[in-house]
Amino acid sequence: MGYRIVVAGATGNVGREVLAILAEREFPYDELAAVASSRSQGDEIEIGDTGKTVKCQNIENFDWSGWDMAIFAIGSDATAIHAPKAAAAGCVVIDNSSLYRMDPDVPLIVPEVNPDAIDGYTKRNIIANPNCSTAQMVVALKPLHDAATIKRVVVSTYQSVSGAGKAGMDELWNQTRQIFVGDEKDINKFTKQIAFNVIPHIDKFLDDGSTKEEWKMVVETKKILDPKIKVTATCVRVPVFVGHSEAINIEMEDELSAEDAQRILREAPGVVLHDKREDGGYITPVECVGDFATFVSRVREDPTVENGLNLWCVSDNLRKGAALNAVQIAELLGRRHLKKG
Repeated sequence: MGYRIVVAGATGNVGREVLAILAEREFPYDELAAVASSRSQGDEIEIGDTGKTVKCQNIENFDWSGWDMAIFAIGSDATAIHAPKAAAAGCVVIDNSSLYRMDPDVPLIVPEVNPDAIDGYTKRNIIANPNCSTAQMVVALKPLHDAATIKRVVVSTYQSVSGAGKAGMDELWNQTRQIFVGDEKDINKFTKQIAFNVIPHIDKFLDDGSTKEEWKMVVETKKILDPKIKVTATCVRVPVFVGHSEAINIEMEDELSAEDAQRILREAPGVVLHDKREDGGYITPVECVGDFATFVSRVREDPTVENGLNLWCVSDNLRKGAALNAVQIAELLGRRHLKKG
């Protein structure tokens, strides 16, 4: 007997990706429901490349009883309304929004990093999916932390516009066309022109001058990996459609050579090491699109600090940063607790 699973927000970028990944990974479900706002009610949505479709239902009057789990990709405001209803009906919620990430009664999970933490889901019947930038970073950091204990991380992100949803992708496309034809540029989703530009501002500014995106990377890394790790982040939006990149500087308690770090990363779950010290011997965002892995390149020692390393980390943010990680959580939940399929 397989699972009964719901995808909430099935018409959005992440929701469609969840459906595709459920199909690609042959997730063992007997029944799948797609729900979204009333605007999408009745829409036929493809389930990956299977040739199968599912009809979208209205989340407002959806009956959650009898469903095993639901992957939410509907934003914090809608999640605050519907996730408690699903959880109360016995349907385990796997939430992609930021709403529950720092709730002490809700586990924040990256399956390659802290799978045991999922056991705490029973307190609220909710599991949180981390920020897309955090998810790929901790996958790369975990094996190095196990080997040499990370003390401090300095990360600069280069985040694609898909992290801002369809509106972000549309704005990059439209501005690029407008610049080429000489039209006036429309600036709606982002605070400044994104085409042929970079914007050091993602989410709201906080009182200390950091942004909420930067704060998320700090607190989520501590919750997932180790509360003792010091983290500082600068998050930047770049004119790339899909794929987040990160330049990560690491300071460790114990010595770890670049060669040993490469060996460890080569064997780490979820990581693909592509690190050749030659032209093109590294991975860029366009090469990671559609892939499940977190790619690591440019591993080298940092001589300016004791036990320091630098590395370059790239991943498809719609996959590992959101949809894939959520499906992996569903798989983990099934293996450890629900045990169907």
